[in-house]
Amino acid sequence: MAVQKSEVIIVGSGLNSLVCALLLAKRGVKPLVLERNAQFGGCIRTTELFPGYHHELMASWYPLFLGGAAYQRLQPDLASVGVEFLNNGYTTGVVLPSGQSLALKQDVPDAIQRLEQFAPGDGAVLGEMATEIFEKNAELLFGLLGGSPYQWSTIKLLYQQWRKRGLDDLLAFTAGALSSFRSWSQQSLQCPQTAALMAPWVLHSGLGPQDAGSALIGKLTFAAVVAGGMPVVKGGGQNLVDGFVQLIRQHGGELLTEVNVDQVLMENGRAIGVQSGQNQYLASKAVVCNVTPTQLYGGLLKEVAPPVQQAANRYRYGRGAMQIHIALKEKPQWANAEMLQVPLLHLAADLDQVSMSVMEAECGLIPRVSTVAVGQPVAVDASRAPDGGWILWLQIQDMPRELKGDAAQSIQVTAEGWTDAVKEQVADRIVSQLVPHIPNLEQAMVGRHVLSPQDLYRLNVNLVDGDIYSGACSLDQFFWFRPFAKKGTTKGHQTAVKNVFHIGAATHPGPGLGGGSGVLVADLIK
Repeated sequence: MAVQKSEVIIVGSGLNSLVCALLLAKRGVKPLVLERNAQFGGCIRTTELFPGYHHELMASWYPLFLGGAAYQRLQPDLASVGVEFLNNGYTTGVVLPSGQSLALKQDVPDAIQRLEQFAPGDGAVLGEMATEIFEKNAELLFGLLGGSPYQWSTIKLLYQQWRKRGLDDLLAFTAGALSSFRSWSQQSLQCPQTAALMAPWVLHSGLGPQDAGSALIGKLTFAAVVAGGMPVVKGGGQNLVDGFVQLIRQHGGELLTEVNVDQVLMENGRAIGVQSGQNQYLASKAVVCNVTPTQLYGGLLKEVAPPVQQAANRYRYGRGAMQIHIALKEKPQWANAEMLQVPLLHLAADLDQVSMSVMEAECGLIPRVSTVAVGQPVAVDASRAPDGGWILWLQIQDMPRELKGDAAQSIQVTAEGWTDAVKEQVADRIVSQLVPHIPNLEQAMVGRHVLSPQDLYRLNVNLVDGDIYSGACSLDQFFWFRPFAKKGTTKGHQTAVKNVFHIGAATHPGPGLGGGSGVLVADLIK
């Protein structure tokens, strides 16, 4: 039996783990990161699927990271090892079934003018949204998202906001925060094409337009993208991972791949390390787990209080996702040539279509018509493809985790679920939605690679049955309640064991490439 010692053990090597490890290492606390897979990075994985084409198999875009505390604290370090982020001045857009389209730049006043021309009467809504997010409610919103719900600073923030704004104003904010995007859009938008532009961004938060809380998170996400852009890592996300690994080692930390942690080792009610097969990795200060609550309380921590175990058993996972990676030998011939500049656009019809596809997926059905996120990384980083080539990164976030049937009743679904035959037929349906808008798509295609919800789960065990957000993001599993409301001695990132901490998408501030929980937990470990 081999024994290795460090000060902090970090289970998993996703972005939150890497952020946590580097912040600790810079403070002189020695971390050891243990990754079950053959490469570091969690959901960040750049792969050359076809010769010369470098695809992001899972995560791709970094607006949350560049706008968050992790990057503010680590920017000089990452730059010192050659990590560079690229932005091309465009942000998002939409293509409607009619062929009408809109491309938005990273410029709120310009975006307001473009939206007004696209959907007369709705340009002012974007201006009001930007004021609401970045001026009136910025201190409260970003304070809540950037801090731990259980820290005194959060209570102090709420008290200060009450004194500053008054109870009526805070109650009005709360009412708006609890509203669904569907309700807000029906009250606020004049044109269906505006809802088609904005509603798909609700799906990027793990919610649907009909869910409570989706109005605020949808507006926040959309406004943040328009203001901050859709940056990528030059050369691919793997360069960011490699940069973190280099920096962690430079500061005395260590990282190991192909180490599958079986359990947290306990002694006198305190964690002393972890077990992997016959090997032990001992930690003198803390164990940090970047896993789902199911893994944490169903495997790694063998004995926890019944209320904690019951809460973990009730933790719910959300819809599945699918990705289709397409390599093209030439640029797509969008009817509106400006769409070639847009990093991430959506194919959507209207609010009803976005809502319906979500509901079909949540009922276990392959949607008749999906909302399709069309990523174009080459628009931002030309190094991803050969000269003249192009990449389409398609993400479909309205797929069932548990496959029961096909809403259109044209794809035969069996008890085997997401077979290769089924996923390819679904991919054919998705691609057929693109063909009318990109007439050269099929003849320009070098190849395509399809990842079903189960394929995504196999790539990363935290994406349970293809849930790319590691748990439903409904209000009962968010903020104070993520992963669940205080049970026993658990609260936020503090687990039922005093020196065991929980980070990752299943914890506050939730999913996305931000690194927020890694920062919060690094600051807790003394």
